[in-house]
Amino acid sequence: MSFARAWLAAYLVTASWPLGSLALILIHSLTGGRWGDALRPALLLGVCAMPAVLLGPLPLLPWLSELYPWLHGQDAYRNGPFFAVRGVLYLVTWFGLAAAVAAGRTAIMAAPGLFLLAVTFTFAAVDATLTLTPHFVSSIYGMVAGSGAVMLALAVAVLIAAPDLATAMRQDAGKLLLAIVILWTYFDFMQVLIVWQSDLAHDAPWYLPRSTGIWGVVGAAVVLLQSALPISLLIVPRLRRSARGLRVVCCLLLLSSVLRAWWTAVPPLSPSLWDLVCMLALGAATILCAGWIARRSGQELHHV
Repeated sequence: MSFARAWLAAYLVTASWPLGSLALILIHSLTGGRWGDALRPALLLGVCAMPAVLLGPLPLLPWLSELYPWLHGQDAYRNGPFFAVRGVLYLVTWFGLAAAVAAGRTAIMAAPGLFLLAVTFTFAAVDATLTLTPHFVSSIYGMVAGSGAVMLALAVAVLIAAPDLATAMRQDAGKLLLAIVILWTYFDFMQVLIVWQSDLAHDAPWYLPRSTGIWGVVGAAVVLLQSALPISLLIVPRLRRSARGLRVVCCLLLLSSVLRAWWTAVPPLSPSLWDLVCMLALGAATILCAGWIARRSGQELHHV
């Protein structure tokens, strides 16, 4: 079971990269701005990691019944067949959007595509992690997960592109990073606040294992590395204009995303060596896959 939880955490991180990159490309197609043009090669590299979204869950198949006991239930929504149908719909939607982006058709499908991506990602996040504690309910959970995925993808893109960006572009990228970090912080805080105010017994099993012992320490580290420290650094204009400063912030966000994935998927189990092994293995495989597909597809990623 330790392996299953560890692999699920690794999958949360690796799937967030291509899906978050896809969301950013669609957002840029709707809003415009020079930031999207500057970061597009790095974002396309993220989209090239889409096979990890398809193949990543396969090692979890033998453990599905243990991870999600409700698969054998008679509930109209939480049951094995409908779970499988939803999974197929998610993948078809995501790969369809990725194919449209690769074909350069973002202008005509950006708005409906972004809506479909947001809806399917929300349901997928609920299926994958919220239902690990079946009685926990959060109407903002999808927004927390979605903004986290976009934050991770943007951090990877800026980390790759920062040395080649002009000073003004680094300033724009830093402001964009600051905005998404503040947005994620707001969503995550609102979930905690609403659960705390409600004070309902069925919500406690989600937060209690994650706020005591070693997982309480990990949770505090996430708050520091994914919220407090990046915001404190990114509000400094001089740091936003610095390639090295931006890369430091991006590394903090990537590290905190890994810690957040473990904090989300592994409790109530204790940390194990599987957590690190699975994260490194799936992460390396995803990066190699993205690089290979990018080279095969002829993307202009000369600075990667």
